[in-house]
Amino acid sequence: MLFDTHAHMDSPKFDDDREEMIERARAAGVETIVNIGFNRETIPTTMALAEKYPFIYAAVGWHPTDAIDMKLEEDLSWIERLCAHPKVVAIGEIGLDYYWDTSPKDLQQIVFREQIRLAKRLKKPIIIHNRDAHADVVRLLQEEGASEVGGIMHCFSGSWETAKQCLDMNFYISFGGPVTFKNARVPKEVLEQVPNDRLLIETDSPYLTPHPYRGKRNEPAFVRLVAEAAAEIKGISLEEIAKLTTRNSLECFGLAR
Repeated sequence: MLFDTHAHMDSPKFDDDREEMIERARAAGVETIVNIGFNRETIPTTMALAEKYPFIYAAVGWHPTDAIDMKLEEDLSWIERLCAHPKVVAIGEIGLDYYWDTSPKDLQQIVFREQIRLAKRLKKPIIIHNRDAHADVVRLLQEEGASEVGGIMHCFSGSWETAKQCLDMNFYISFGGPVTFKNARVPKEVLEQVPNDRLLIETDSPYLTPHPYRGKRNEPAFVRLVAEAAAEIKGISLEEIAKLTTRNSLECFGLAR
């Protein structure tokens, strides 16, 4: 019973075998998947997946690298309308990306702030994309009172100090493929210290493929490899990791039954 909290199954990389990829995930024990729509192209395709499959849910938001393309009022209204859909469980992925130079930092910050405010109005958790922007991400989350809704630090790559600040703001810490890499000392150390009731796993497929498939296309079935690595780091069984990360995911997304 595994829960992949972050996937991009609508990616063109799955166009040739999407049905088979979804079947492989189910065969690997993946019970629930949240697919992420993050711009004008991927939000509709994400919604279509969520409407087609009962075990796929959607998150919708605006990615920082696409901030320059956002029509702020119009697209925020669109996201707000979609959040009324019963399959939309979060706003995301949103945040800051200082690695790719596609959108100005000040514009990214405006788009990020506005989506945090929307999430607070709608009482939806947020999924945070953070690349090379740890200090500013934490500062904006604090300034905007994001602890009211909390959410997920997606594919966390920061230090334990940053993780603690996020935990203090009601966020879950999610780990993906990099935690399986032999040289990934920091993510392993952080995962070990994250409280069991705040730990999540994900694939970010088709990206960030775990060992031993690194360099190939990632897919939700491989969340099992992330779970195995997490179990080893935590010193508990795969079954326990599956159980606690699924329970945390259901709680985070308001799906606990």
